[in-house]
Amino acid sequence: MSHKAMKIDVKEYGIIVFFLILMIGLSFAAKGFSSPENLINVSRQVSLVGIIAVGMTLVMISGGIDLSIGSIMAASGVTSAYLMTDFGLSPVLAGSVGFGLGGLVGLFNGFLVARINIPPFIATLATMAGARGLAYVITQGMPIYGFPDEFSMIGQGYFLLIPLPVWIMLLAFAVGAVLLNLTPFGKHVYGVGGNEEAARLSGVNVASVKLWVYVINGLLSGLAGVVLLSRIMTAVPNAGNGFEMDVITAVVLGGVSMAGGEGKLRGVFIGVLTMGVLSNGMMILGFVEYYQWIVRCVVLIIAVGFDRNIEFLSAMMPKKIPSKASN
Repeated sequence: MSHKAMKIDVKEYGIIVFFLILMIGLSFAAKGFSSPENLINVSRQVSLVGIIAVGMTLVMISGGIDLSIGSIMAASGVTSAYLMTDFGLSPVLAGSVGFGLGGLVGLFNGFLVARINIPPFIATLATMAGARGLAYVITQGMPIYGFPDEFSMIGQGYFLLIPLPVWIMLLAFAVGAVLLNLTPFGKHVYGVGGNEEAARLSGVNVASVKLWVYVINGLLSGLAGVVLLSRIMTAVPNAGNGFEMDVITAVVLGGVSMAGGEGKLRGVFIGVLTMGVLSNGMMILGFVEYYQWIVRCVVLIIAVGFDRNIEFLSAMMPKKIPSKASN
């Protein structure tokens, strides 16, 4: 077996093994963890991270990163809230504007990265501050509430006994998988992340690919902001604070390379579930929030360290010795 094949095996199946061990361990250690009610609760909790993780996967496979996702959530949510309360817009129209605002911020991120050649970390760090500031300007630091009751269906409704946000997450993963695996755009995303210069020489419009992955990520972040607003029915300017770490950890844990050009959404889906199960299990076991932050920090460091040293780890694994009959 080649090092490359071994590398894929370790990254794709390692997270599945870890997830199963975590599920079994928490089923015994945390009372009520494996109950249907709690598992549905876990799925609802991870839905927002999962929605954004689809867009972040595209960004990171292309070789970038986006730190502005939490701020986009806040700006999109408070904008929708403001339009419903102060302008009387319908929930559908106000939610659509919030969703579109996420896309506009993503477009701005993509423009800075693809056209101005600002490093993704710096560009999205700047828009993280700008979008968060916009949320505070709109709300003046105060919560906004008093939306029509029907707006709560998006974040609190159910379909076939499964919360609607979970269905939205699954739809996002399905569309993302089609984009990555069945379209030329998906091949170009992998190509740009794997070797940007080679992709350019082969005729790929690198700037356009980079622009669109940030637009998609912005749209999904805006969608998550609207779903969160519908779930809590109150707009606050600090919504989505810290989502950057949760989403990036889930994506890297799911096998997406920090160097770009590598990763699959099925692994990211398991990474999202792993983060949700870990957080839920710690809450049931009585871990205070501060300790949960430390655990997330450790998980991110381990995931990134594993990603950066995967070649060394693969080389340490036993190789399959060919039989004489195969010679």
